Amino acid sequence: MKKKHFSLLMLLSAIALLILAACGTDSSTGSKDSGNGDTASSKKPDFISLLTGGTQGTYYALGGTFADFISKETGIKTTAEVSQASAANMTALQDGKGDIAFVQTDIAYYATEGKLMFEGKKIDTIAALGALYPETVQLVTTEASGIKTYADLKGKKVSVGAPGSGTYANAEQLLEIHGLTMDDIKAQNLDFGESADGLQSGQIDAAFITAGTPTGAVEALNATTKVNIIGVDAGKADELIAKYPYYAKDTVPAGTYGIAKDTETVSVLAMLAVNKDLSEDIVYQMTKAIYDNTDKISHAKGKLINAKTALDGISIDIHPGAQKYFDEQAQK
Repeated sequence: MKKKHFSLLMLLSAIALLILAACGTDSSTGSKDSGNGDTASSKKPDFISLLTGGTQGTYYALGGTFADFISKETGIKTTAEVSQASAANMTALQDGKGDIAFVQTDIAYYATEGKLMFEGKKIDTIAALGALYPETVQLVTTEASGIKTYADLKGKKVSVGAPGSGTYANAEQLLEIHGLTMDDIKAQNLDFGESADGLQSGQIDAAFITAGTPTGAVEALNATTKVNIIGVDAGKADELIAKYPYYAKDTVPAGTYGIAKDTETVSVLAMLAVNKDLSEDIVYQMTKAIYDNTDKISHAKGKLINAKTALDGISIDIHPGAQKYFDEQAQK
């Protein structure tokens, strides 16, 4: 009888140990570390949201292509979302409303440093995936407007983008270098498409558009209206760069939008930022998806996107997953 009791106790003990082991395994799948370095942030997301800009800008045009690349590489459905672009995208990433986003390098810097439009609202949850191409600051007008220089903007209706946007910051800084302020113009807060429509109808006289050239909205305008791009002379460009070093000299080539000659201006860089919470493996795959397939990008800016220059001009932390990919490329 004692032997039977002993065997039963042994059996019950074994069952209890199995139950405890199972519970311990289940508990490691939550947000706590399992001992193998797995955390909640390393879980594969159900979908990836890629924040772009307005439908007539370069961000949106490239965003759809990048989303397709990422979907195929990661196996995770990725969608390109319309947004208010750079500054709004940084806030959306902070609020968990997106996973990866287009942004200007200057705006990413302001966000992580808590400066300008991010004063008192420092964003510390983003990291860089990589730089893409120069974003040209284009002061667009029409032949009918009679505007030839920045000085001619005084008293005119000028689209400067949404307050807090990258375009708005660029407009403010370019006006400043030319001795003007927002108070000297009749500022209009329009997106690229609205700016093109306003120029065509004569509702506005000029528009700042910071985007890769050629920009769809300006190309559409040129189909019906004679377009002019107002240049920045070399001295003013040097002055701007000395004060705001994230700018670089740039050129809108002759023939773009039908313009007769090369027009000197300035640019910042377009880049991609991601949530720091995304795992190293997922960001590695996202980076690989984009930079391994640049030859498949149909947009004109595709030829400027290169893994060898993807860390140029980046002034915020690089995500470890992206760094891993670029380190591998440097060894080839």
